Amino acid sequence: MLAQRTLRSLTRAVGVGLHSGQRVELTLRPAPPDTGIVFRRVDLPQPVDIAVSATAVTDTRLASTISSGQARVFTVEHLMSACAGLGLDNLYIDITAEEVPILDGSAASFVFLLQSAGIAVQTAPKRFVRMLDTVRVSDGEGANLKWAQLAPYEGYKLSFEIDFDHPAVDSTGQRVEFDMGLNSYVRDIARARTFGFTKDVEMMRANGLALGGGLDNAIVMDDYKVLNAEGLRYNDEFVKHKILDAMGDLFLLGKPLIGAYSAFRSGHALNNKLLRHLLEQPQAWEVVSFDDERRAPRGLAQLAPAW
Repeated sequence: MLAQRTLRSLTRAVGVGLHSGQRVELTLRPAPPDTGIVFRRVDLPQPVDIAVSATAVTDTRLASTISSGQARVFTVEHLMSACAGLGLDNLYIDITAEEVPILDGSAASFVFLLQSAGIAVQTAPKRFVRMLDTVRVSDGEGANLKWAQLAPYEGYKLSFEIDFDHPAVDSTGQRVEFDMGLNSYVRDIARARTFGFTKDVEMMRANGLALGGGLDNAIVMDDYKVLNAEGLRYNDEFVKHKILDAMGDLFLLGKPLIGAYSAFRSGHALNNKLLRHLLEQPQAWEVVSFDDERRAPRGLAQLAPAW
């Protein structure tokens, strides 16, 4: 049987929120089978659990936000991406503020935390959402067109293309295809950092956002170049971060996907619109598990190796 996975032990992290600038503590804890990923706001007078789901997403401006009643947690996508990349199904995430810490701006720190805690195999079958038909959403038209789609594929593959019209971005790779069966999430995707432009950062800070952002947790560019002294981690780091984000956004579905995601200039809003459109078309997907893990698509049955 291809089984569900959780952590072997608990692990903790402390950091600041990218937008709030608030200090925040995370405690990542094992959870029983069929729990899913659950964020728990332990700083509130009465702790509130927020289980991840496509319909729990309540805001997609600049980051993915999930809510339960008045309680919310935002910038969840990098941590969710790490969970997807490592194949974790069940996890409690205690958090002491409303924003997940940005750490180094990528998913690498979360991967390290999760792997340090160890990954445990559980006694329940791992359940996937397998695509049976193509589902597509789009926004805008002409030069402003953005789109994203999910299609049948025996595995999990993501392809993304960006178009920023900026010298520093244009000089790098702008299209990436990542296949869980052929490539390594930890090596090829997890270290790609979020990025922004100085003019946008100044505007966001004037509006009380990006208060925790800086050169130690983001790629920052002026009108011409990358300002980080160490340069880029990958020669196509910008588009790889979009893949990283998409993996986190798509895992908000609550189950891993068997299918192919492709997108052009998509973002958090369109990714969530795609998931909601998918849920409205039950004939386009099915939930499957594997009694024999050898029958599972390549890349979805193996535990990610520890660093």
